[in-house]
Amino acid sequence: MAAGRWPFLFAAGSLLLMAIDYPIIQTMNVEELREYALSLEKVTESLPFGNDTLVFKAGEKVFLLISLSADRLQFNVKCQPEDAVELREKYVSILPGYHMNKKHWNTIIVDGSLTSAQIKGFISDSYRLVKPKK
Repeated sequence: MAAGRWPFLFAAGSLLLMAIDYPIIQTMNVEELREYALSLEKVTESLPFGNDTLVFKAGEKVFLLISLSADRLQFNVKCQPEDAVELREKYVSILPGYHMNKKHWNTIIVDGSLTSAQIKGFISDSYRLVKPKK
């Protein structure tokens, strides 16, 4: 088996039907998340909770928190309450916000199941919810 890949097995009852070599793909890394967040207008970054949580703000309001200590890359984004629940039901890699108000925040696990465009969309939506009005 090639490095960076794992077998994906299909089974029906107790009968194994076939095995497929399925690639493990991490769609974005922490630097790409950081660069994207900083590309948004008037965004600042800081480490107010210590060296393991990178925080991004639009004005004075937090819109993105990236864990630097988790085994898998994950981050928290703000959501409309109805969207937060719908996204959790639709994607296994989206969970209620870790250490956050679960009504308004989701945790996204970057495991290859979401595209870079989807990830950037979640970050952009969070930014739009908190950015200062002109």
